[in-house]
Amino acid sequence: MLTNALFQKFVTFISAVHQTTHEMTKDARSIEITALQYKILEYVAINQPVNLSDISDCMHMSMPNTSRELRKLSEKQLCSKTSETEDKRKQSIRLSERGEALMTASFQAAEAQFLKRIETVSDQERQDIERALDLLSSKVFY
Repeated sequence: MLTNALFQKFVTFISAVHQTTHEMTKDARSIEITALQYKILEYVAINQPVNLSDISDCMHMSMPNTSRELRKLSEKQLCSKTSETEDKRKQSIRLSERGEALMTASFQAAEAQFLKRIETVSDQERQDIERALDLLSSKVFY
């Protein structure tokens, strides 16, 4: 396959991933947080501990906007910041116990959506999907 054609398939795939992610998480998100705050919590849940610049970079947000959203999440007791021992200016961000519970519930709702999508998939196809995800994770999304 030509490299450009492979890239076009990849772009189409990424777009489908974003659309599917939206569909699977729109009803999984708590009404107490915005869609942006959900994405931040999701990122923290998967990658914790993180720092402000990690979140800012991943979310394509300015540092002041990221800081403001984290402050809102902290006020809702969904995440916490701790200063690092070697450099007090650096802070590690983690989910709080309440944030962990919220994200666990959200992930369970998303999992239900996922299971519904694959309910007609055969065992062989499930294995193929798992292998494809492993390959994408190791070769493209590392």
